Amino acid sequence: MKALVLCGGRGTRLRPYTTVIPKPLMPIGDYPILEILLRQLHAAGVREVVLAIGYMGQLFRAFFEDGARLGLNIQYVTEDKPLGTAGAVASSLELLGDDFLVTNGDLLTTLDFAALFAAHVSNPNAATIGLFPREVKIDFGVIETGATGELKTYTEKPTYHFDVSMGVNVLKRGVVKQFIKQGEYLDMPTLMVRLVEAGHRVGTYRADCSWLDIGRMDDYQTAVDLFEARKADFLPTDGR
Repeated sequence: MKALVLCGGRGTRLRPYTTVIPKPLMPIGDYPILEILLRQLHAAGVREVVLAIGYMGQLFRAFFEDGARLGLNIQYVTEDKPLGTAGAVASSLELLGDDFLVTNGDLLTTLDFAALFAAHVSNPNAATIGLFPREVKIDFGVIETGATGELKTYTEKPTYHFDVSMGVNVLKRGVVKQFIKQGEYLDMPTLMVRLVEAGHRVGTYRADCSWLDIGRMDDYQTAVDLFEARKADFLPTDGR
């Protein structure tokens, strides 16, 4: 199992911190969040990782080097311009397997990556999207009106439930290579829709796990607190 980890974003919502350090290198406890993720990938059976870097890319190379410290073989693909969450796939295909993980580099999760991968290869999927349930609480009365403005429903402070993408996917190289181009900007949702529109099956995977994207300041602080409270749940016990 090989993995592509996306690390090229600028993390603008975490400024001013990300003016001096890229988001995946933000510390969670004693580790950069990316190192926690890489340790988890190693525990799941990944030995070869491609880091798609751009903004402050030299810091990733300096910190992780060839990955030997983590029991990994790390290679780097540099984005000269932002290519989106799927755009870096085109530059990395020859370094990856027939089926491979693609994950954002700024996630704190207890997801079983090996189980996700196994679920993907056991189905005829061109891609598999990791899902996580989220709820959104609205602190206002939500009103629905009819065609002429009359009241239809009035719900006080409702809570809505959604499945959201975890930013962790598995892709089948032989299929997705037909839908991506080197240097083309492409987000993962667009790629997934292209696959479905072309008649390919895109599966989903739900798991009982913890998950946080540290893209916003409040989520980052929540991740720091969660990691400190449950460190053993996030750090694999494989000796690394």
